[in-house]
Amino acid sequence: MQPPTYTRAQALPDILRHRIVILDGAMGTMIQRFKLGEAQYRGEGYTGADGAGQRFADWSRDVKGNNELLSLTRPDVISAIHEGYLAAGADLIETNTFGATTVAQDDYGMATLARAMNLRSAQLARQACDRFSTADKPRYVAGALGPTPKTASISPDVNDPGARNIDFETLRQAYLEQALALIEGGADVILVETIFDTLNAKAALFAVQQAFDETGERLPILISGTVTDASGRILSGQTVTAFWYSVRHVQPLAVGLNCALGAALMRPYIQELANVAQDTFISCYPNAGLPNPMSETGFDETPDVTSRLIHEFAAEGLVNIVGGCCGTTPEHVAAIAKAVAPQAARKIDARSPFAAYRDAA
Repeated sequence: MQPPTYTRAQALPDILRHRIVILDGAMGTMIQRFKLGEAQYRGEGYTGADGAGQRFADWSRDVKGNNELLSLTRPDVISAIHEGYLAAGADLIETNTFGATTVAQDDYGMATLARAMNLRSAQLARQACDRFSTADKPRYVAGALGPTPKTASISPDVNDPGARNIDFETLRQAYLEQALALIEGGADVILVETIFDTLNAKAALFAVQQAFDETGERLPILISGTVTDASGRILSGQTVTAFWYSVRHVQPLAVGLNCALGAALMRPYIQELANVAQDTFISCYPNAGLPNPMSETGFDETPDVTSRLIHEFAAEGLVNIVGGCCGTTPEHVAAIAKAVAPQAARKIDARSPFAAYRDAA
Protein backbone atom coordinates (compact mmCIF):
# COMPACT_ATOMS: atom_id res chain seq x y z
CA MET A 1 0.00 0.00 0.00
CA GLN A 2 1.35 3.39 -1.03
CA PRO A 3 1.41 6.18 1.56
CA PRO A 4 -0.65 9.32 1.00
CA THR A 5 1.24 12.23 -0.51
CA TYR A 6 0.62 15.15 1.82
CA THR A 7 0.70 18.77 0.69
CA ARG A 8 0.97 20.01 4.30
CA ALA A 9 2.64 18.73 7.46
CA GLN A 10 4.89 16.48 5.39
CA ALA A 11 7.34 16.14 8.28
CA LEU A 12 4.73 15.00 10.80
CA PRO A 13 4.79 11.24 9.98
CA ASP A 14 8.54 11.14 10.47
CA ILE A 15 8.28 13.08 13.74
CA LEU A 16 5.71 10.56 14.97
CA ARG A 17 8.08 7.70 14.23
CA HIS A 18 10.77 9.22 16.41
CA ARG A 19 9.03 10.82 19.39
CA ILE A 20 5.70 11.23 21.12
CA VAL A 21 3.86 14.29 19.82
CA ILE A 22 1.96 16.56 22.22
CA LEU A 23 -1.60 17.69 21.51
CA ASP A 24 -3.16 20.58 23.39
CA GLY A 25 -5.83 20.40 26.09
CA ALA A 26 -9.41 21.55 26.53
CA MET A 27 -10.65 24.69 24.82
CA GLY A 28 -13.93 24.86 26.74
CA THR A 29 -12.23 24.50 30.12
CA MET A 30 -9.95 27.42 29.35
CA ILE A 31 -12.81 29.58 28.03
CA GLN A 32 -14.62 29.04 31.34
CA ARG A 33 -11.63 30.54 33.15
CA PHE A 34 -12.34 33.87 31.44
CA LYS A 35 -15.83 33.96 33.06
CA LEU A 36 -17.37 35.60 30.02
CA GLY A 37 -20.99 36.72 30.17
CA GLU A 38 -23.63 37.10 27.49
CA ALA A 39 -22.38 40.56 26.55
CA GLN A 40 -18.80 39.35 26.14
CA TYR A 41 -19.90 36.48 23.90
CA ARG A 42 -21.64 39.06 21.72
CA GLY A 43 -18.42 41.07 21.51
CA GLU A 44 -19.21 43.94 23.87
CA GLY A 45 -16.11 45.81 24.96
CA TYR A 46 -13.81 44.18 22.41
CA THR A 47 -11.73 46.82 20.64
CA GLY A 48 -9.51 44.71 18.42
CA ALA A 49 -8.33 45.95 15.04
CA ASP A 50 -10.51 43.41 13.22
CA GLY A 51 -13.68 45.32 14.11
CA ALA A 52 -15.63 42.43 15.68
CA GLY A 53 -16.94 44.63 18.51
CA GLN A 54 -20.71 45.01 18.66
CA ARG A 55 -21.51 42.88 15.62
CA PHE A 56 -23.84 40.58 17.57
CA ALA A 57 -25.14 43.03 20.18
CA ASP A 58 -28.72 42.69 18.95
CA TRP A 59 -28.75 38.97 18.13
CA SER A 60 -32.23 37.59 18.80
CA ARG A 61 -31.11 34.54 20.83
CA ASP A 62 -28.82 34.06 23.79
CA VAL A 63 -25.33 33.13 22.61
CA LYS A 64 -23.46 32.53 25.86
CA GLY A 65 -21.94 29.06 25.64
CA ASN A 66 -21.44 29.23 21.89
CA ASN A 67 -17.68 28.91 22.19
CA GLU A 68 -17.09 28.88 18.45
CA LEU A 69 -18.62 32.36 18.17
CA LEU A 70 -15.73 33.70 20.26
CA SER A 71 -13.41 33.26 17.29
CA LEU A 72 -15.38 36.11 15.72
CA THR A 73 -16.27 38.21 18.76
CA ARG A 74 -13.30 37.63 21.10
CA PRO A 75 -10.38 36.42 19.00
CA ASP A 76 -8.07 37.72 21.73
CA VAL A 77 -9.42 35.05 24.11
CA ILE A 78 -8.97 32.22 21.61
CA SER A 79 -5.47 33.37 20.66
CA ALA A 80 -4.46 33.58 24.31
CA ILE A 81 -5.64 30.00 24.88
CA HIS A 82 -3.71 28.73 21.86
CA GLU A 83 -0.58 30.51 23.02
CA GLY A 84 -0.94 29.07 26.50
CA TYR A 85 -0.92 25.54 25.13
CA LEU A 86 1.92 26.23 22.75
CA ALA A 87 3.99 27.70 25.57
CA ALA A 88 3.24 24.53 27.55
CA GLY A 89 4.87 22.47 24.80
CA ALA A 90 2.03 21.45 22.47
CA ASP A 91 3.10 20.40 18.97
CA LEU A 92 -0.49 20.28 17.71
CA ILE A 93 -3.25 22.73 18.61
CA GLU A 94 -6.89 22.26 17.73
CA THR A 95 -8.96 24.97 16.08
CA ASN A 96 -11.90 26.34 18.05
CA THR A 97 -14.35 24.56 15.75
CA PHE A 98 -15.69 21.56 17.65
CA GLY A 99 -19.26 22.83 17.16
CA ALA A 100 -18.71 25.01 14.10
CA THR A 101 -21.00 23.14 11.72
CA THR A 102 -24.30 24.38 10.35
CA VAL A 103 -25.92 21.48 12.24
CA ALA A 104 -24.57 22.54 15.65
CA GLN A 105 -24.85 26.29 15.04
CA ASP A 106 -28.51 25.99 14.13
CA ASP A 107 -29.19 25.79 17.89
CA TYR A 108 -28.16 29.46 18.08
CA GLY A 109 -29.67 30.51 14.75
CA MET A 110 -26.13 30.97 13.47
CA ALA A 111 -25.86 28.27 10.81
CA THR A 112 -24.98 30.87 8.18
CA LEU A 113 -21.96 31.90 10.26
CA ALA A 114 -20.41 28.43 10.39
CA ARG A 115 -18.06 29.02 7.48
CA ALA A 116 -16.80 32.30 8.94
CA MET A 117 -16.23 30.64 12.32
CA ASN A 118 -14.12 27.89 10.76
CA LEU A 119 -12.11 30.24 8.59
CA ARG A 120 -11.34 32.66 11.43
CA SER A 121 -10.61 29.86 13.90
CA ALA A 122 -8.09 28.29 11.54
CA GLN A 123 -6.46 31.66 10.92
CA LEU A 124 -6.09 32.32 14.66
CA ALA A 125 -4.52 28.91 15.27
CA ARG A 126 -2.26 29.36 12.24
CA GLN A 127 -1.02 32.71 13.51
CA ALA A 128 -0.32 31.26 16.94
CA CYS A 129 1.58 28.28 15.51
CA ASP A 130 3.62 30.51 13.25
CA ARG A 131 4.67 32.63 16.25
CA PHE A 132 5.88 29.56 18.18
CA SER A 133 7.30 27.34 15.42
CA THR A 134 11.05 26.82 15.20
CA ALA A 135 13.18 24.76 12.85
CA ASP A 136 13.59 21.98 15.43
CA LYS A 137 10.05 22.18 16.82
CA PRO A 138 7.43 22.93 14.18
CA ARG A 139 3.89 23.53 15.43
CA TYR A 140 0.83 22.30 13.59
CA VAL A 141 -2.81 23.37 13.32
CA ALA A 142 -5.33 20.54 13.68
CA GLY A 143 -8.62 21.53 12.06
CA ALA A 144 -11.20 20.03 14.42
CA LEU A 145 -14.45 18.46 13.21
CA GLY A 146 -16.74 17.56 16.11
CA PRO A 147 -19.55 14.99 16.09
CA THR A 148 -22.54 17.46 16.00
CA PRO A 149 -25.41 17.23 18.52
CA LYS A 150 -27.32 14.87 16.22
CA THR A 151 -26.78 11.23 15.35
CA ALA A 152 -27.46 9.48 12.08
CA SER A 153 -27.55 5.99 13.61
CA ILE A 154 -29.66 6.30 16.73
CA SER A 155 -33.33 7.16 17.11
CA PRO A 156 -34.11 10.21 19.27
CA ASP A 157 -37.54 8.68 19.99
CA VAL A 158 -37.65 5.62 22.26
CA ASN A 159 -41.04 4.75 20.77
CA ASP A 160 -39.81 4.78 17.17
CA PRO A 161 -36.51 2.96 16.59
CA GLY A 162 -36.51 3.99 12.92
CA ALA A 163 -36.75 7.72 13.60
CA ARG A 164 -33.79 9.96 12.78
CA ASN A 165 -33.19 13.67 13.27
CA ILE A 166 -30.47 13.95 10.62
CA ASP A 167 -29.27 12.12 7.54
CA PHE A 168 -25.93 11.39 5.90
CA GLU A 169 -26.30 13.98 3.17
CA THR A 170 -27.03 16.83 5.59
CA LEU A 171 -23.98 15.88 7.61
CA ARG A 172 -21.83 15.61 4.49
CA GLN A 173 -22.77 19.09 3.35
CA ALA A 174 -22.10 20.57 6.80
CA TYR A 175 -18.73 18.87 7.12
CA LEU A 176 -17.70 19.81 3.57
CA GLU A 177 -18.28 23.49 4.30
CA GLN A 178 -16.29 23.12 7.51
CA ALA A 179 -13.38 21.25 5.94
CA LEU A 180 -13.05 23.70 3.05
CA ALA A 181 -12.92 26.67 5.43
CA LEU A 182 -10.37 25.00 7.71
CA ILE A 183 -8.12 24.22 4.76
CA GLU A 184 -8.45 27.78 3.46
CA GLY A 185 -7.65 29.16 6.91
CA GLY A 186 -4.36 27.27 7.15
CA ALA A 187 -5.01 23.96 8.92
CA ASP A 188 -2.15 21.45 8.59
CA VAL A 189 -4.08 18.39 9.76
CA ILE A 190 -7.75 17.38 9.82
CA LEU A 191 -8.97 15.92 13.12
CA VAL A 192 -12.33 14.12 13.20
CA GLU A 193 -12.84 13.77 16.93
CA THR A 194 -15.05 12.62 19.81
CA ILE A 195 -16.80 10.18 17.51
CA PHE A 196 -19.80 8.58 19.19
CA ASP A 197 -21.54 7.58 15.94
CA THR A 198 -19.43 6.06 13.17
CA LEU A 199 -21.99 7.03 10.53
CA ASN A 200 -21.52 10.68 11.44
CA ALA A 201 -17.76 10.11 11.19
CA LYS A 202 -18.13 8.49 7.79
CA ALA A 203 -20.02 11.56 6.57
CA ALA A 204 -17.19 13.73 7.89
CA LEU A 205 -14.49 11.60 6.29
CA PHE A 206 -16.35 11.51 2.96
CA ALA A 207 -16.61 15.31 3.07
CA VAL A 208 -12.92 15.68 3.93
CA GLN A 209 -11.94 13.56 0.94
CA GLN A 210 -14.23 15.69 -1.23
CA ALA A 211 -12.58 18.84 0.13
CA PHE A 212 -9.19 17.41 -0.79
CA ASP A 213 -10.43 16.75 -4.32
CA GLU A 214 -11.83 20.27 -4.67
CA THR A 215 -8.78 22.08 -3.31
CA GLY A 216 -5.96 19.85 -4.53
CA GLU A 217 -4.67 19.72 -0.95
CA ARG A 218 -4.08 16.49 0.96
CA LEU A 219 -3.70 16.82 4.70
CA PRO A 220 -2.99 14.10 7.26
CA ILE A 221 -6.20 12.82 8.86
CA LEU A 222 -6.47 12.04 12.57
CA ILE A 223 -9.50 10.11 13.81
CA SER A 224 -10.54 9.90 17.46
CA GLY A 225 -13.50 8.01 18.88
CA THR A 226 -14.96 8.09 22.35
CA VAL A 227 -15.95 5.12 24.51
CA THR A 228 -18.91 6.33 26.52
CA ASP A 229 -19.23 3.69 29.25
CA ALA A 230 -17.76 0.48 30.67
CA SER A 231 -19.17 -1.58 27.81
CA GLY A 232 -16.10 -0.62 25.77
CA ARG A 233 -18.26 0.55 22.87
CA ILE A 234 -18.93 3.89 21.26
CA LEU A 235 -22.52 5.11 21.61
CA SER A 236 -23.66 3.73 18.26
CA GLY A 237 -22.68 0.25 19.41
CA GLN A 238 -19.30 -0.58 17.90
CA THR A 239 -16.37 -2.00 19.80
CA VAL A 240 -13.06 -0.20 19.44
CA THR A 241 -11.89 -2.87 17.01
CA ALA A 242 -15.00 -2.59 14.85
CA PHE A 243 -14.69 1.19 14.87
CA TRP A 244 -11.14 0.94 13.52
CA TYR A 245 -12.13 -1.37 10.71
CA SER A 246 -14.92 1.03 9.77
CA VAL A 247 -12.59 4.00 9.23
CA ARG A 248 -9.23 2.55 8.24
CA HIS A 249 -10.00 2.86 4.52
CA VAL A 250 -9.12 6.58 4.59
CA GLN A 251 -5.55 5.75 5.69
CA PRO A 252 -5.55 8.03 8.73
CA LEU A 253 -2.18 9.11 9.98
CA ALA A 254 -3.42 8.33 13.49
CA VAL A 255 -6.43 6.81 15.18
CA GLY A 256 -7.23 7.08 18.85
CA LEU A 257 -9.61 7.79 21.69
CA ASN A 258 -10.46 10.96 23.57
CA CYS A 259 -12.82 12.45 26.13
CA ALA A 260 -15.21 10.17 28.02
CA LEU A 261 -13.88 8.07 30.87
CA GLY A 262 -10.53 9.61 31.76
CA ALA A 263 -7.19 7.90 31.36
CA ALA A 264 -7.56 5.29 34.11
CA LEU A 265 -10.73 3.78 32.63
CA MET A 266 -9.62 4.33 29.03
CA ARG A 267 -6.54 2.13 29.32
CA PRO A 268 -7.96 -1.25 28.16
CA TYR A 269 -9.50 0.37 25.10
CA ILE A 270 -6.27 2.12 24.11
CA GLN A 271 -4.54 -1.23 24.52
CA GLU A 272 -7.11 -2.85 22.23
CA LEU A 273 -6.78 -0.13 19.60
CA ALA A 274 -2.97 -0.19 19.70
CA ASN A 275 -3.12 -3.94 19.15
CA VAL A 276 -5.42 -3.90 16.11
CA ALA A 277 -4.33 -0.65 14.40
CA GLN A 278 -0.72 -1.69 13.93
CA ASP A 279 -0.25 0.09 10.61
CA THR A 280 -0.98 3.58 11.88
CA PHE A 281 -0.14 5.83 14.82
CA ILE A 282 -2.18 5.97 18.04
CA SER A 283 -3.49 9.08 19.79
CA CYS A 284 -4.90 9.42 23.28
CA TYR A 285 -6.25 12.56 24.92
CA PRO A 286 -8.55 11.74 27.82
CA ASN A 287 -10.59 13.88 30.15
CA ALA A 288 -9.06 14.82 33.48
CA GLY A 289 -10.90 11.94 35.14
CA LEU A 290 -14.65 11.86 35.73
CA PRO A 291 -16.76 15.03 35.99
CA ASN A 292 -17.01 16.85 39.30
CA PRO A 293 -19.06 20.09 39.21
CA MET A 294 -17.44 21.21 42.46
CA SER A 295 -13.95 21.25 40.93
CA GLU A 296 -12.47 24.43 39.44
CA THR A 297 -12.16 22.79 36.02
CA GLY A 298 -15.20 20.53 36.38
CA PHE A 299 -12.96 17.48 36.69
CA ASP A 300 -10.97 16.01 39.56
CA GLU A 301 -7.56 15.14 38.13
CA THR A 302 -4.71 17.52 38.74
CA PRO A 303 -1.83 17.75 36.24
CA ASP A 304 0.34 15.32 38.22
CA VAL A 305 -2.38 12.64 38.19
CA THR A 306 -3.24 12.92 34.50
CA SER A 307 0.42 13.04 33.47
CA ARG A 308 1.27 9.99 35.58
CA LEU A 309 -1.48 7.94 33.92
CA ILE A 310 -0.48 9.00 30.41
CA HIS A 311 3.16 8.30 31.26
CA GLU A 312 2.10 4.71 31.94
CA PHE A 313 0.57 4.49 28.45
CA ALA A 314 3.80 5.78 26.95
CA ALA A 315 5.97 3.45 29.01
CA GLU A 316 3.87 0.52 27.78
CA GLY A 317 4.50 1.57 24.17
CA LEU A 318 0.85 2.31 23.39
CA VAL A 319 0.85 5.89 22.07
CA ASN A 320 2.28 8.32 19.55
CA ILE A 321 0.16 11.42 20.24
CA VAL A 322 -1.00 12.45 23.72
CA GLY A 323 -2.80 15.42 25.16
CA GLY A 324 -5.87 16.30 27.16
CA CYS A 325 -9.60 16.70 26.71
CA CYS A 326 -12.26 18.10 29.08
CA GLY A 327 -10.88 19.49 32.32
CA THR A 328 -7.29 19.76 31.14
CA THR A 329 -5.29 22.98 31.02
CA PRO A 330 -1.85 24.19 29.90
CA GLU A 331 -0.60 22.97 33.28
CA HIS A 332 -1.83 19.48 32.43
CA VAL A 333 -0.25 19.60 28.98
CA ALA A 334 3.09 20.80 30.35
CA ALA A 335 3.07 17.95 32.89
CA ILE A 336 2.13 15.42 30.20
CA ALA A 337 4.91 16.65 27.89
CA LYS A 338 7.47 16.34 30.68
CA ALA A 339 6.21 12.90 31.72
CA VAL A 340 6.39 11.32 28.25
CA ALA A 341 9.55 13.05 27.02
CA PRO A 342 11.89 10.20 28.08
CA GLN A 343 9.64 7.54 26.54
CA ALA A 344 9.99 6.14 23.04
CA ALA A 345 7.15 6.52 20.57
CA ARG A 346 5.04 3.46 19.84
CA LYS A 347 6.43 1.54 16.88
CA ILE A 348 4.19 0.80 13.94
CA ASP A 349 4.29 -2.25 11.70
CA ALA A 350 7.18 -2.21 9.22
CA ARG A 351 4.65 -2.84 6.44
CA SER A 352 2.72 0.33 7.28
CA PRO A 353 2.61 2.99 4.55
CA PHE A 354 3.94 5.41 7.18
CA ALA A 355 6.89 3.25 8.28
CA ALA A 356 9.29 4.85 5.82
CA TYR A 357 7.30 7.93 4.91
CA ARG A 358 10.27 10.28 4.73
CA ASP A 359 11.82 8.14 1.98
CA ALA A 360 8.55 8.05 0.07
CA ALA A 361 7.66 11.75 0.45
